[in-house]
Amino acid sequence: MSGPISPALPARSEGAAGLAPSAGPPRRRRVRWGDRLLFGYTWLVLVWLFAPIAVMIAFGFNDTKSKSNVNWQGFTLKWWGRLGDYPELTNAVVNSITIALLATVITTVLGTLMGIALGRYRFRGQAVTNLVMFAAISSPELVMGASLLSLFVSLGVQTGYVTIMLAHVLFSVSFVAVTVRARVVGLDGSIEEAARDLGASTWITFWRVTFPMILPGVVSGALLAFALSIDDFVITQFTSGATVTFPLWIYGAVRIGVPPQVNILGTLIFAVGVVIAVVNTFTSRRRT
Repeated sequence: MSGPISPALPARSEGAAGLAPSAGPPRRRRVRWGDRLLFGYTWLVLVWLFAPIAVMIAFGFNDTKSKSNVNWQGFTLKWWGRLGDYPELTNAVVNSITIALLATVITTVLGTLMGIALGRYRFRGQAVTNLVMFAAISSPELVMGASLLSLFVSLGVQTGYVTIMLAHVLFSVSFVAVTVRARVVGLDGSIEEAARDLGASTWITFWRVTFPMILPGVVSGALLAFALSIDDFVITQFTSGATVTFPLWIYGAVRIGVPPQVNILGTLIFAVGVVIAVVNTFTSRRRT
């Protein structure tokens, strides 16, 4: 007699249990019209934002023959070697830069402390503090400038360099505080507790653990404060007195013609801002 007959194996079929289906040709992702419209809209917004900057840079090389620098008349580099032709313009740029730097330092210190307090602690009057802080951000510059001028006049303070700096600190400190507060809220408190358990004092824990973690928020707030200060016009106009800053000088020169040196200085300020932003971005990525 022959041995037991083994049952016939079932035929392989595509998609059977335990067997992977045969790989077909790769499917191309269908690009929807909505994606194309969003992509095009994004580029239109970027072009709209950067077109004035491109015009400013280009007219720094305009070979203009008159005081009016609005018509392209040829390419030249001579204006880059004649930045000192207008001492008042140079002095105005120096005022803007020094005021912005001083205001940024003061604002960063005060705003960082405010952001840490608002993001970590609960205290009486916190809701009022938040209300005042966001009111300073959302209020029109015209209202803030007029109110600051009334305050300085009522106190008998002579408007000028110092009042401009104080005004810039007052309207930009809220931006730094909000930025730092958002960073503090997302911190992991167990890291600081671990540092204290290992014997670190409160001061060492702050500088070695807390501050490095909130540093990206501090730097972002400082850059924002500097940008708000250096190009402010409305509040500066109310509190300037006899001091002239870069935006105020341009406003006064529009009536008689803006020289190419203004475009060059604007290009340099923009370039410095771009370099700082790029360095900050790469530093944050490396830290991450």
